[in-house]
Amino acid sequence: KLTRVSRMLLQENGREPTPEEIAEAMGVDVAKVREIQKIAQDPVSLETPIGEEEDSHLGDFIEDDRATTPSDSVAFTMLKEQLLGVLDTLTPREEKVLRLRYGIDDGKPRTLEEVGKEFNVTRERIRQIEAKALRKLRHPSRSKKLKDFLD
Repeated sequence: KLTRVSRMLLQENGREPTPEEIAEAMGVDVAKVREIQKIAQDPVSLETPIGEEEDSHLGDFIEDDRATTPSDSVAFTMLKEQLLGVLDTLTPREEKVLRLRYGIDDGKPRTLEEVGKEFNVTRERIRQIEAKALRKLRHPSRSKKLKDFLD
């Protein structure tokens, strides 16, 4: 009965009805409506068989938001290949500074201070090397290889 009244109110109002509206329409206490709604939320196993042959499960039809699509995966791989190719055009020092600063290898970006310690130079010198490397990457001969990946 609660489901039927809830659907009716949904059609009339064009939105989900509140427990108070359902209680008023049914002529029962709001606490009773909330209790019924809570009970109605029985968990359902993702292993519940679906279909006539029962060879599929409910979990097979639930999308994983965190999974990358094949096209995104291919695009990312191509971008990484192009990026590594462009980085190879820099001096070894500039390349390593950018790899460390932006966490290209391990996903962990480093501060100017951390990179400076690795090279035994000041963070200002690392900033200069980074700026020079980025300036080189902005040159059309290098940047055009990466422009296609901008959204």
